[in-house]
Amino acid sequence: MAKSITIIGAGLVGSFLSLQLQKLGHQVRLIEKRPDMRKTIIDGGRSINLIVTSRGLNAARHIGIEKELLEITVPVTGRMIHDLEGNTKFQPYGRDESECNYSISRGEMNQLLLNLAENSGVEIEFDCEITDVDIPNAGVTVNGEKITCDHLFGADGGGSAVRKSLSQYFTEQGIKHENRSEMLGADYKELLMPLKKDGTPPLETHALHIWPRGSFMLMALPNLDSSFTMTLYLPQQGELSFDSLDNNEKVTKLFHSQFLSAVKHMPHYLEEWNQNPVGTLGTVRCNLWNHQDKVTLIGDAAHAIVPFFGQGMNCGLEDCFYLGKYLQESSGNFAQAIENYAKMQIPNAYAIADMAIENYDEMKSKVGDDRFLLRKSVEHKLENLFPEQYRSRYGLVTYTLTPYAQVQEIGKANQFILDELTKNITTVAELDIDKAKKLLTSVR
Repeated sequence: MAKSITIIGAGLVGSFLSLQLQKLGHQVRLIEKRPDMRKTIIDGGRSINLIVTSRGLNAARHIGIEKELLEITVPVTGRMIHDLEGNTKFQPYGRDESECNYSISRGEMNQLLLNLAENSGVEIEFDCEITDVDIPNAGVTVNGEKITCDHLFGADGGGSAVRKSLSQYFTEQGIKHENRSEMLGADYKELLMPLKKDGTPPLETHALHIWPRGSFMLMALPNLDSSFTMTLYLPQQGELSFDSLDNNEKVTKLFHSQFLSAVKHMPHYLEEWNQNPVGTLGTVRCNLWNHQDKVTLIGDAAHAIVPFFGQGMNCGLEDCFYLGKYLQESSGNFAQAIENYAKMQIPNAYAIADMAIENYDEMKSKVGDDRFLLRKSVEHKLENLFPEQYRSRYGLVTYTLTPYAQVQEIGKANQFILDELTKNITTVAELDIDKAKKLLTSVR
């Protein structure tokens, strides 16, 4: 039976969910507070390029749009680490080049999803101000008009108005719950590395490039035209921070002393620095995502995370996948499907939030460390020698559909194995294969 559904937030997850539910035969209304991004440039310099991995691709496959999605991506097979002297070292992501991530522009992906949703019959409304959410009745007041529906979904991002109203309702009802935001303490600014004057790419396009510098880092992801979106991550405050970089001279000194191999390909970095805003980063911890089947949170509205595992959007699309899966299994019973969806995804959201923060520490300070590189080399060898017994945490998150909470536990076992195998060696050639076999058998 067709249901009337209102989705608040026409970002990636809201647009995707609207398309998915419309394809399932429901009447979907998608509401967005911002202007139509297909007609107006919004969020300039605040997008952070994304990567699509197994979970996002799986969700897209199940609603028949994987091909369209892949057509606007660039394959990325590993990290390219840039040291202070300009030397580089490539760290492959997967077992081989068949395992890769797909770099994608947030804006291009969002526009694709909006077009597909609109073409499928979704009613989309922009420039909508939400002033009230009626939790018990699945209602929302938009531009002064009260809208009610069978099911209301909050896909309105980390600062979700729907989550705020849901939390307030729980509090009024005496329902214990967690709803808090943890700021990372570091912010980001986006810049651009254009094509070289001869029209060729400034960097290898098959890699995510990182300039790790301890407490901060510069990162580059390729765009479709082979230019690169650059993202600088810096502490908010301190001796070297966004607060301390208060004039052009200090900014120039930072880039020329720390990122010389990058800045030589960035002719307009100073202009972009002054023009583009500073974006904030944080984690949402929320352990109740719905009130019955009336109001449900999904995507960043339920579990915003920092971007250092490339899983924020992928986790959000996996939310949609599981919701759709449980709807089909329950023959359209929303109450049962939402209960199953929340039970499945809440522990996974907490797990990937923790792992994303851990990956931030790894990317900004460890990826250039010799002992870290040794562990990665040993891990890569284990994955290829014992493919049925060993999989890296990164590989499980990025190239499988293993639930995040399960991956987190496997990752702890992996740490012990790597500690044991690397504590008395200095090169991967010294790896004791027999010891590795015994460890894998005993720990697994």
